[in-house]
Amino acid sequence: MHIVIVGAGEVGFSVARSLSQDGNDVVVVEENPERASKAENELDALVVRGNGARPNVLEKAGIKPGGEVEMLIACSSRDEVNILACWIAKKMGVARVISRAVGLEFTDTDAWSRELGIDKMVSPERSVAREIENLLETQGAVYSSEFDETAGIYAFKVEEDSPACGTTLLELRKKNPKLVTIVAFVKRGDEGFIPKAADELAAGDLCYSFCYLDQIQEIAELYQPHKSKRLKRVIIVGAGKVGFQTAFLLHGNLKGVDVRIIEIDRDKCRRVAGELPKATVLWGDGADEDLLTQEGIENAGGFVAATDNDEVNLVLASQAKMLGARKSIAVIRRKSYMKLVEAMPVDAVVSRNDALSSMLISAVRYPESASTLAFIDQIGAETLRVSIPDDSPAIGVELKDLPLPPGSLLGLVKREREAGGLFIPTGKSSLAAGDNVIVFSALEAVNEVLETLGVSVD
Repeated sequence: MHIVIVGAGEVGFSVARSLSQDGNDVVVVEENPERASKAENELDALVVRGNGARPNVLEKAGIKPGGEVEMLIACSSRDEVNILACWIAKKMGVARVISRAVGLEFTDTDAWSRELGIDKMVSPERSVAREIENLLETQGAVYSSEFDETAGIYAFKVEEDSPACGTTLLELRKKNPKLVTIVAFVKRGDEGFIPKAADELAAGDLCYSFCYLDQIQEIAELYQPHKSKRLKRVIIVGAGKVGFQTAFLLHGNLKGVDVRIIEIDRDKCRRVAGELPKATVLWGDGADEDLLTQEGIENAGGFVAATDNDEVNLVLASQAKMLGARKSIAVIRRKSYMKLVEAMPVDAVVSRNDALSSMLISAVRYPESASTLAFIDQIGAETLRVSIPDDSPAIGVELKDLPLPPGSLLGLVKREREAGGLFIPTGKSSLAAGDNVIVFSALEAVNEVLETLGVSVD
């Protein structure tokens, strides 16, 4: 596929690298000399220097009447550049255009994208805030991704006093027959594997588990019994888009939670206080230990560092943990910092740029019948929602007989035609036409999984 990417910042660079590695013909448009040079030196892509909102620059990238470009992805940090680049590309006959939206108002509804002729506008802030809310609500989880209002995938670390420690998955299921869950992946030290029923869990294992949301607390208690306390107080440092959205979601979805926002910009404090009347908004420095102590950091169930500085967020989250916060979360942009969570006293790290990159990459990689729900970078795996077509060779075949590749499994099945709707399949389950299936797969096995299920990868 011929793809033009406008913007070679952290997001654009990551998207261009992934899509070029997939075998696509990628052209990157970048105005900043340093970013353009980095892209030229490190990417297998043609780089056009210039403003991506200028018709003559886009023409050099191949966007012109009768051109071969099939898709444009505008992911610069400026909405006006992204929107205008998409508008020009559409006018020049590019079949599909996708725009990053920095301003949240552009993704409040589909109206903006529809009126502008943009096929998809994506903003990571809402999904990042939702992930933070999930992590705070489920105290024992270090990763979360909801698929809909009923189910999701969560990662829990097995504690030494956990009922799951030293127990096989089969025994765990027999002891807890009312809990419907499946462990998709276990990370043990530097290694990882998709477990079998006879595999035994050990202290320190990180278990990625599919489960129903109405059972999440009970499942969390299996892995981390002492972290199942009710969330009462959350301190957020940084009143930007992520901090604001997190506070908004907490007040809307978790009744009675005391949310306190610390922001060093006085004007932003006034504005946020007016828009979030239920929150306590404080003008001050989030690194001020006296201020944190005064606001009850030792009794806080959650602490979120959501400033615009990655390094500051990691330090603040570490400080909060040492001061007594039950769970600390750092929001970052740099992908390389994701690994630091294992070496720092931080419970979870959430990446804005990773969320956006995953959305953009999945829009290219997979057809409409197979969309990415989450890319778990730490273990190189994806979860996808797949619609089983009428002519799928997998229909009626028991899953134990389905030739799925190593590194993959089916986690959830949603069958609209039957009562109950959603279920976690067993080896004796079989698929039907129209089923929506949640697939867990190592990245290199995704295409083979789709072929096995009869889903076109073109």
